[in-house]
Amino acid sequence: MKLLFKKLHDKAILPQRATAQSAGADLCACLDAPVTILPGETVMIPLGLTCQPSEPDVVLLIFPRSGLSSKHGITLANAVGVVDSDYRGEWMVPLHHIGTEPFTIEYGMRVAQLVVMPVLFPEIIETDTVDETARGEGGFGSSGV
Repeated sequence: MKLLFKKLHDKAILPQRATAQSAGADLCACLDAPVTILPGETVMIPLGLTCQPSEPDVVLLIFPRSGLSSKHGITLANAVGVVDSDYRGEWMVPLHHIGTEPFTIEYGMRVAQLVVMPVLFPEIIETDTVDETARGEGGFGSSGV
């Protein structure tokens, strides 16, 4: 499988894995000027890229970078970004600041990571019944802490 990336801006940076076995490829900010994110604020950060996977049955998932989240409180506003295999617009990441001090994003900074996973396309069928299970309707917390 291949990911065909198109640079929408000359200075966009193609995703790269930090190590050969990294599950995620780092995504870098494509900015003309630094952007400071205040605590509690969400800012859309452009990546200057779009992508075409060589296979249609994948989903491109964008996750926060653990170091930015744990050390600086910078995470994704939508927890995990979902890029459908047929989307061709510019990729953006909504960074949300849950920390206490302003944090500045600069051009080229690794702001998120891309993980590619297979996806199933099930047929959706309406029914009047579903099988009974031992759990039944037990919801949040029903199986203990």
